Amino acid sequence: MNQFLLANVFTTAVQLTGGQRFLLMFPLCLSVALVYKTTRCESLRDVPVSALVLWVTIVLGMYTVGFGLWALYSVMV
Repeated sequence: MNQFLLANVFTTAVQLTGGQRFLLMFPLCLSVALVYKTTRCESLRDVPVSALVLWVTIVLGMYTVGFGLWALYSVMV
């Protein structure tokens, strides 16, 4: 019985709305920023602020590119 429940958890897709997909971008970008800045900063004290700045930059950049592509698609269709 437990094997069936465990197999069902990993084989059944979770339905996400558009807003939920946008929210999942935040932890992904934060983890990328943390790993990148951890490998690049010389002092560990610099990592939190540097990672936060990089995280905001990545998120704003992705939203800007997404909005630009959406606007281009809206004009073309």
